[in-house]
This record gives sequence, C-alpha cells and structure tokens, in this order.
Amino acid sequence: MLDEVETWLARRSWSVSERPLSRLTAAKRAPGARVSVVLPALNEEETVGEIVSVIRRELMRPAAPLVDELVVIDSGSTDATGKVAAEAGARVVHRDEILPRLPALPGKGEVLWRSLLVTEGDIVCFVDADLRDFSADFVTGIVGPLLTDPDVQFVKAMYDRPFTGPDGAVGTDGTDGGSAAPQGGRVTELMARPLLNMHWPRLAGFVQPLGGEYAVRRPLLEQLPFPVGYGVELGLLVDALHTVGLDALAQVDVGVRRHRHQDGQALGRMAAAIYRTAQLRLARGQLLRPELTQFVRGEEGFEPRTYQVDTEERPPMCTVAEYAARRVA
Repeated sequence: MLDEVETWLARRSWSVSERPLSRLTAAKRAPGARVSVVLPALNEEETVGEIVSVIRRELMRPAAPLVDELVVIDSGSTDATGKVAAEAGARVVHRDEILPRLPALPGKGEVLWRSLLVTEGDIVCFVDADLRDFSADFVTGIVGPLLTDPDVQFVKAMYDRPFTGPDGAVGTDGTDGGSAAPQGGRVTELMARPLLNMHWPRLAGFVQPLGGEYAVRRPLLEQLPFPVGYGVELGLLVDALHTVGLDALAQVDVGVRRHRHQDGQALGRMAAAIYRTAQLRLARGQLLRPELTQFVRGEEGFEPRTYQVDTEERPPMCTVAEYAARRVA
C-alpha cells in the first residue's frame, strides 16, 4: 500500500460513533448544510418502507432535524414500491417524470443522476432501497464528516457484508458455520478491488468502493459524469479522486449491511459493466464489442444469452440546461 494511502486511512477513516447525532444536528445550523436523502428503488416493496420509516422517525423529527428531504426515485417498479414508500412518508418521484425531454435509460446510475434535478440539499446522500435491518447510522455516518469537516467532499460507508441466501440462510456462498462472506462482496473482491489497486492505487484504502451508501457535496456531484448502470459507484469514486484529490474523500464504519444478493450471472454482468467503466477512464477508447455472452442450461443443452454492457454515461449535471435554469430561478 502506498504511504499516502496509509496516511489517508489514519486521517480519513472513522467510526459512526465518533460523531453522535447531537453533534451533527448542532453542526447543521451552519449555512450550506441542507441534507437530501435519495433512495433509488426498483421493486423494493419489502424493504423501502422500513428504511423510509426509520429515517423519518430518527432523523426528521423536531428534536433531531438532520435530514431536510427524503426522496424515493422509482425507476419503473412493477410492485407496490411507490405506494409503500409514500405511505411511509417519502416523496416519491418516478424516474420518467424527471427531465422528460431525455428518454430514460435503464440503470441505477441514471436514477442517481436524475435525482439531482428533484432535490435541493447541499449534501446529497444516496442509500440503496434493498437494505434489511436498516439503521439510521447509514445516514448519520456518511453525512457526519461533511457537516463537521469543510475539507471533506465525498464519504463512503464501510461495513461487514454477511452473505444471506434467497432463503434467508447465512453462509450459502460456501463459507462454513454461517461465517461472513468476503468483506467487500464478490464483485468488489474479484473485479473492483484489483482494478483500483492496479490502476488507481490511491483508492486502495476504500473498504467498500462499490457500496451504494455515500454522501457527496452537491457542487462536486454537479461536475461528475454518471455511468448509467452498474459502473456508477466506481466511476464516481475515480472521477472524484481526479477532481478533488484523495484528502477530500473519506469513509465511515457503520457496522453491518444486509441486503438482497444477486445470482452469479447477474454479478457477471455487473462485473462487465464495472470493467467497461474502468476502461473508459483509463483510455477513453472504444470497446470493440461491448457485449457479454453467458450460458444457461436449456432443454437441448447450454444456450447462449448475450447482454449489452452498459456503455452510456450522462454528462455532468452542471452542463444540463434545465438544471442551470433551476439554479437561476
């Protein structure tokens, strides 16, 4: 590990317990401290309501007004995600209602990018909508450094990730005795971490580089392009490093993260998109064939299935006319 990274780990890695809620609410009285929490959601009716309820109950009450707005962006759910989120107290906005002149592309990054047009916070906090046993620490942890340290601009959550199978059993990934899965998750350990260590070694200290829980100052988000799909977390982290430098980035330990896990083929497609995102940032070249072929067993043997790898990126929001007009207004 680079000496610079070891210094950064000691200087810019914290625990959520180091900044109690009382300290954060006091710090929030300063100008430029409005906080928006955004939950990108696609068919998350089982979990989104509890996440919204916890945030509203613990972080939006008069005694602890940490969060100013809570928005769920529904990216085309076919279940009751929107209804559940609204009933729990979130403002729900459908992805296609935002910037309607520009047809929406499928993908999480697309939703995060569009969320900047329907939120007002000086600090934007992204939280995945599939988290189970949700704790408000996921929000207070990543917002805390931005409220208390003016030099910090981008904060990622770090946590343990026990593997939970579709039946709720722990350890079904091959670990024995219900032990935790690899700390960073399968795509992180097999794709993202090697890429970062080899090509962006200053980011090697991030425990969860692909984690979906992070908070960023709006002026920085406005300057960053957003990969529309699975590559959004890696892309934002790499581009933030080049935009504001390592010392402006940080991470906070928030404990344990439990969520729905995807199957191996879905993870393969995720890994391909992440690799594509990295390749664009390494060379800004063209991939000759941005596709991934996988195989499933059918009635007559193995059958190929070919998927397009996410290649689209949205430009920095500060270049979008509607966003500029909103700021003037």
